Amino acid sequence: MGFDVFGMCNALVDIQARVEDSFIAELGLQKGGMFLIDEAQKSLLAERLADHMIHSEAGGSGANTMIGVALLGGKACYTSKVGDDENGELYRRSLHKKGVKPNLALGEGSTGISCILLTPDAQRTMCTHLGASQQLRPEEVNVDDLRQSRYLYITGYLWDTESQKMAVLHAMQEANRAGVRVAFSLSDLFCVRRHKTDFQRLLEQHVDVLIGNAAEAQELTDTNDPHRAAQVLADYCDIAVVTMDSRGALIRHRKTVYEVPAFRVRAVDATGAGDMFAAGLLYGLCTGLPLEVSGRLAAYTAAQVVTKIGARLDSIEIPADVLHQF
Repeated sequence: MGFDVFGMCNALVDIQARVEDSFIAELGLQKGGMFLIDEAQKSLLAERLADHMIHSEAGGSGANTMIGVALLGGKACYTSKVGDDENGELYRRSLHKKGVKPNLALGEGSTGISCILLTPDAQRTMCTHLGASQQLRPEEVNVDDLRQSRYLYITGYLWDTESQKMAVLHAMQEANRAGVRVAFSLSDLFCVRRHKTDFQRLLEQHVDVLIGNAAEAQELTDTNDPHRAAQVLADYCDIAVVTMDSRGALIRHRKTVYEVPAFRVRAVDATGAGDMFAAGLLYGLCTGLPLEVSGRLAAYTAAQVVTKIGARLDSIEIPADVLHQF
């Protein structure tokens, strides 16, 4: 087996800035969401954030998860598209340095960026310019690496351009044919609202493991309770995961439900919590950990990343009791 997880998402340089709630309101954004911006909006926002920036690094949701898998000891590769520019080359080197094989195509224009606006309550609101990543095409998916992987991991963020949709469907179909399990992250409430019908179809036809927070899962299933949402989702996929922030997470496999408690920490930046949860869960599944233990590992890794600024951890040590099966 070549890889534990074959990841696909948007290759984005993350730029984090501390702002007040009033700044979000001035931009006309709903706090906590991800909003696509064009080149002109990106330039204007960059000017306004010049004095508020605190951190920048090569990122993007799917890349964060693949780096998390590698940090835990798994083997991961990552597919996306970058511009033929300095940021694109830095992005490639960053993945390689973190132990993730970069399957990055080169496209026209600049490498994408995500401006992550952090408010005092540790919530993050993202303004994303997809750049070259939105041009990813089916023929740029490394099918050989995909067929040698245990899991294909795809985020809902890829469903915002026609080219990327075709690449996602191509990858899912190849995975299904090769017996590679498909994990899909709903990614963002506004993403679910934009593509609800399509996501429901993907779930019914291609997905083995679905991951979403309570708001996303309830929106997709037209329910108003996370337990009911998990029940509905589990009718269509093998494993349904609904995260609930400080209330922990629900993991449903057929009729069995595991309630995973959250680890109590002092949160300073929620960026990357969902990405690291997915990393812990996928690593646990790939290494044969029981589902409940995989969920606990996911909750622990998510808790660790929110204690620092930035979407990634430089190192992680897993306490023995996290992996203990009670």
